Amino acid sequence: MGAGTDNVPPFIAAQLSHLLSHSRLTLKVDQMWSSDKYNFGFIDRFTLLIPYCLDFIKWDIVYDAESPTTPPDVIFGPEDEHFHPFHMTPSFEPDDNIDSFLSDWNYKDPARLLALIQFLRDQYVLYQGKRVGEVDDDRLKFEVSTIVSREGLEMHMSSAADKSEEVKFAVPLLDININKMVSGCSWRQLQKIYLQVVYPVGRKYMSASSAPRLKLVSSSELKALYSIDDVKLPHWVDGMCLAEYLPNLEEYLGKQVLEAVSLIDVRRNFIEALAGWLGRPVEADPIFCRKATFLSASGVFTFLVHFLIPTQFPKQQPAIILQSSQHFNSQMAPMKSRPISDYPWSPRWEPSLMAERTCEFLADEALNFKRQCSEGQVQL
Repeated sequence: MGAGTDNVPPFIAAQLSHLLSHSRLTLKVDQMWSSDKYNFGFIDRFTLLIPYCLDFIKWDIVYDAESPTTPPDVIFGPEDEHFHPFHMTPSFEPDDNIDSFLSDWNYKDPARLLALIQFLRDQYVLYQGKRVGEVDDDRLKFEVSTIVSREGLEMHMSSAADKSEEVKFAVPLLDININKMVSGCSWRQLQKIYLQVVYPVGRKYMSASSAPRLKLVSSSELKALYSIDDVKLPHWVDGMCLAEYLPNLEEYLGKQVLEAVSLIDVRRNFIEALAGWLGRPVEADPIFCRKATFLSASGVFTFLVHFLIPTQFPKQQPAIILQSSQHFNSQMAPMKSRPISDYPWSPRWEPSLMAERTCEFLADEALNFKRQCSEGQVQL
């Protein structure tokens, strides 16, 4: 939870810890402070960053350290002054008691804050959907009607004073569990790919067929398997609506993800082929096979060989970094080479030939690296 948390009352610390470790979303604490501005007493309030619609909303959670039985206040952002979650249609089963979140607050239950935040966020989804539904824009109303049934869809109405109104959609793509496709994967959160769609509101002079702003978004963890940064989105045809655009995009991405999963074994085969020449790796990424380090020698000169293998392997060749085990710079850090990627390579070679040609290159490169390390460097 960051520095200075020793002054957090135990009941608040327990609830916050449970929230951060058990939430289905990746929540973050932006800052923490005390209600006692002069005596620096207990830290009993904090700003929570909550993922929503591919961005974060900021809510201040305000406890009273001197009154543990009192539930916390939640202060929403300045754009959400009309968000009244306890006066909306409930987002949960009728048997649940809406009053239990606050009137029966149990500060000894570490799961209470998590339940409250999940409830409020679910209500926020309904609130934003209601705001978007009230927008006086025929095209936007039509677009919403075609995709509103899509599970996990989130919408956000932005109406800041310094810019034009716009509606943003976060559209979840691919109805598949990517986590289960990767053997041994340790991802805690469910990995998803989203299409961010942004429509301007009320611009009557704009053509109804004009394309919205489109962008693919995924979690940073997914990049270990598949990076969406270089994906070229399908062209938006004049007169098209979002419901027509999504199927082709999902079909394309589905094939890309399947290929990305299959390339894990291709990288693994390459690492195994290298082991035939360099010996067992001293370190390797066993899940995504993106990294491998080998201990090698050229005469009495010993060094490490780091292979950084891209997700697009074998179309893109690995970068190689050599690290001396005998030479150090003035800060006593091991000497390393620049990333090397200009060595003989063909994506059409078999893994055994890739490994053979790479190791032939390394035999000469090790001598060059040794000379570079020896010139004016500290040797132990």
